Amino acid sequence: MRIASGLEEIAAMITLFGEGRGFRIAWLLEEMGLPYRLRPVDLLAGVENDPEFLTINPAGFIPAVQDGDVIMVESIAIMEYLMARYGPTPLAPEPHEPVFPLYQQFLHLGEAGLAASMYFVSGARHIAPEGERNNWSARQAMSVFESRLGLVTRQLERTPYVAGEAFTAADISVAYALLQARRNGGVVYGEVEGAYLSRVTGRDAYKQAMDMCQDTKAWAAARGG
Repeated sequence: MRIASGLEEIAAMITLFGEGRGFRIAWLLEEMGLPYRLRPVDLLAGVENDPEFLTINPAGFIPAVQDGDVIMVESIAIMEYLMARYGPTPLAPEPHEPVFPLYQQFLHLGEAGLAASMYFVSGARHIAPEGERNNWSARQAMSVFESRLGLVTRQLERTPYVAGEAFTAADISVAYALLQARRNGGVVYGEVEGAYLSRVTGRDAYKQAMDMCQDTKAWAAARGG
């Protein structure tokens, strides 16, 4: 175990609440080498039975992060905060760099265009009553996911990562969404997307985050990786 010093002493107070999209945060923290603790949140048991978590996020959704006096929710916002607070980091290109526009686009597309759409597809397929599992809204959400996936595929036909030649936090955002769609939405990818997912999930930080997030690891194993 590493002994925290300098910025690591500050970062030692980081607590990540919940997995799900919180996996993005764990992966980022592992990539940055920042110590943190994972505090589980059991949504199935009902957050109304978890008053400690509700003091962190009264809206009752995950993830959330507590960093000293700072409390934040929304996974992409948390990622941006951590990189700004504990950077600079190559995971976040500087605004003057040529890849910055691509980085910004795909960092946010990973949630707004991909993961958010798949959330509604997954809910319809796995939670909705039998007769509503292929309803109009679920089909619309899948259409949105597929159109945004086309942007990812076209970019990956040009470069190994979504913002160019180097891995960035945008890849954490996009890859999480693609994995969620494969595991929970039954999406089947082609060679380009498959090779990309193999590249990013082969990273040590991804494997370390999976070892930290045991519920995510079990879910992934049950869904075929």
